[in-house]
Amino acid sequence: MTLVRMVGITKRFPGVLANDSVNFELRSGEVHGLLGENGAGKTTLMNILYGIYRPDEGEIYVDDRRVRIRSPRDAIRLGIGRVPQFPELVDKLSVAENLAVLFPENIMSRKRLEEIRSLAEKYGLPINVDAMVYELSLGERQRVEVVKALLRGARILILDEPTTVLTPKEVDTLFEALKKMRNEGKGIIFVSHKLSEVLSITDRVTVLRRGKVVATLETADTDEEELTRLMVGRRIVQRYERKKVPPGEEVLRVENVYVLNDKGGEAVRGISFTVRRGEIFGIAGVAGNGQKELIEAIAGLRKVEKGRIIVGGEEIRTPYQFRKYASHIPDDRMGMGVLPSLSVLDNLSLTLYRRFSRMGMIDMDDLRRFAEKLVERYKIVTPSLGAPAWQLSGGNIARLILARETAMGCRLLIAVHPTFGLDVASTDEVRRTLLRLRDKTAILLVSEDLDEILQLSDRIGVMYRGRFIGVLEADEADPEKVGLMMGGVAVESG
Repeated sequence: MTLVRMVGITKRFPGVLANDSVNFELRSGEVHGLLGENGAGKTTLMNILYGIYRPDEGEIYVDDRRVRIRSPRDAIRLGIGRVPQFPELVDKLSVAENLAVLFPENIMSRKRLEEIRSLAEKYGLPINVDAMVYELSLGERQRVEVVKALLRGARILILDEPTTVLTPKEVDTLFEALKKMRNEGKGIIFVSHKLSEVLSITDRVTVLRRGKVVATLETADTDEEELTRLMVGRRIVQRYERKKVPPGEEVLRVENVYVLNDKGGEAVRGISFTVRRGEIFGIAGVAGNGQKELIEAIAGLRKVEKGRIIVGGEEIRTPYQFRKYASHIPDDRMGMGVLPSLSVLDNLSLTLYRRFSRMGMIDMDDLRRFAEKLVERYKIVTPSLGAPAWQLSGGNIARLILARETAMGCRLLIAVHPTFGLDVASTDEVRRTLLRLRDKTAILLVSEDLDEILQLSDRIGVMYRGRFIGVLEADEADPEKVGLMMGGVAVESG
């Protein structure tokens, strides 16, 4: 039985054809993967199905009946639910209070609480309805979002990059829940860049490229190599050779550092480590375990309550001191990485303008020539150097930041979630660039992508509740061991 049929869906934005006569079908009792590069049209298509956008052309059928979905409310009435990539809950309210909005008059009775607990346990996704949202891990918050969609009666579930904030164990738990839903006849659209997960959980896969459907395949009949080729139009082999480089001088030293979060609680508690030139030190962990506060402290953006941070032999207290020795690829690309309203040229020169100054004046011709070389070398797709940064796709924003932060060389590079949300081709380019820079630079890599940490790091520190639960050499780390440590289980090394 077909639950959803999207026929000839076309959506245009100024200067962009996001969806070009797209046909998509979701059957009852299947998990259907939706793949494509950044900018391929996946998000636009799902936003149309959920009523956030309206198509310029095309038709949507639910249960073989043509429907008009003008808003998310219309979608919910049709049994369409959406689990966002990042949980959209009110931190200062309890789980029960967040779920109360689903019921008439926002009242949460004892009977409804039991209904919620029963539904959550049915799918192996137990939640504590009495807990405050800010007390929950991101994985626990995502469970609440899934339960919220099911409480609304969702038969058609859109999952947008659902494993981004999960430990490997939590991924397994989610997949078991999805299998139960599939067995009940629900239809699930699984949007992800992680091909191994797509191959393990889906029944069929639809691949978009440049707004068009290039293939819909039975998952059992395909593999990572074919899916990658369909997405990007060429073969990409994601195997990375980490050549042994003798560690050079110590560039970063973190000594018994304590850092507070925005609420005044201890986010980082007594962390110590070093990073040397010629190595990538990876920090693994589920979001919310102190990584953000630690990196902000190292970059001089957050006060160190106790301990010392030394970069290039100098104790760091301000961003200016940090920038003398280091570059920083932030996780918040649009908020911290670029100024969206400024041009590509201006954004490329944010940290470089001093190097093109002559007696207090910037040599714009020299700067422009240099920027043109960066655009070519890093394959930044932009209408021109004068185009505002907000016009660029997510992948090209990431390339712009990477180009700027690595263009002139540095002693220390901090890369925070450098491939987050990027397609296969962009991810491959960023990872190979980091490995190339490793020969002459000390690199601190922070990532929630366990594969990325294992592929690139020489040493791995696993953060849990503000501390390192352990530090592993690359040759003694494996997904199971690091995954357990991410969940708070101490594992002996060696």
